[in-house]
Amino acid sequence: MDYLNGKLYLICAFSLAGTSVISARFVMGKLGTFTITAVSLFFALVFLVSLCGKQLVRYIPSMSFRTFLFLSLQALCGIFLFRMFLLSGLYYTSAGEAGILTGATPAITAFLAMVVLREPVSRRKLAGILCTVGGILIIQGILTPGNGLSLEHLGGNILVLCAAACESAFNTLSRISAVKAAADLKESSSPIAQTTIVTAIALILCLIPAMLEHPLQELSGIGLMEWAALLWYGVFVTALAFICWYSGIKRCGAFTAAAFSGMMPFTALLLSTVVLGESADYQQWLGGFLVIAGMILIGTEGRDAASPLSRNRKSRGKEQVKE
Repeated sequence: MDYLNGKLYLICAFSLAGTSVISARFVMGKLGTFTITAVSLFFALVFLVSLCGKQLVRYIPSMSFRTFLFLSLQALCGIFLFRMFLLSGLYYTSAGEAGILTGATPAITAFLAMVVLREPVSRRKLAGILCTVGGILIIQGILTPGNGLSLEHLGGNILVLCAAACESAFNTLSRISAVKAAADLKESSSPIAQTTIVTAIALILCLIPAMLEHPLQELSGIGLMEWAALLWYGVFVTALAFICWYSGIKRCGAFTAAAFSGMMPFTALLLSTVVLGESADYQQWLGGFLVIAGMILIGTEGRDAASPLSRNRKSRGKEQVKE
């Protein structure tokens, strides 16, 4: 049941994250990259502090320096660098294509799980990784003869792929942190408190570059739709998505997280056609299908190695039996 709940948390997390490309489209060209990030993080932080103020006061004193360091790295990779690359890439490519290109995240995360976390890889998982890579190549148009893709468009897609790599690094760091926290019985992890701290650190990182974009002048010129997009970006894409993420990653392994991160490009592709009215040709849909197929192959092979949470509970149960 714990493992199933973890999967549901991950589906919610990446589905909400997939709406980031759409909400960002409403403010692109009207606000600077770091202004968008800083304002949305401010909304997220206000929401989170009102949600878990007392819990945060209890969690911070018990937090070790190692945990703080890992959360700082997660804020750098998962929010600051991810949004910097994604928002910069959206200036040169479409929201639908950018959303699908974030589908590189499962393959990169699976690769890091093998290299960094030493998680075993089976033929099915390897096939899932190859499906994801093939989908990215088809979306990019590399396999299409006579592709007339401009260098500017290619540069935008490369920036989006850099965002996917940052997301994968965040996923791996979160998994390492979850395992270490579960191994240390003295330190309990709180998804809401973790999300609040990561959001606060990322906001601090964004403040200086945001001030260079003259944010007050830009913010005074936007309308209700843009403010609503920023609020959505903060509360749903950041706060709720990260709470679901931290709740899921402590119950599931890195390969499961890699698989369900494919929900991000799938959600972005659907919403870009429905909400923004962007057209997707057969090549994009074929690439998207391969990305989803890779997600299914990686995620349906069977349960990962026992989650740190379940292992922790089992070890406690054995200790109680011995006593």
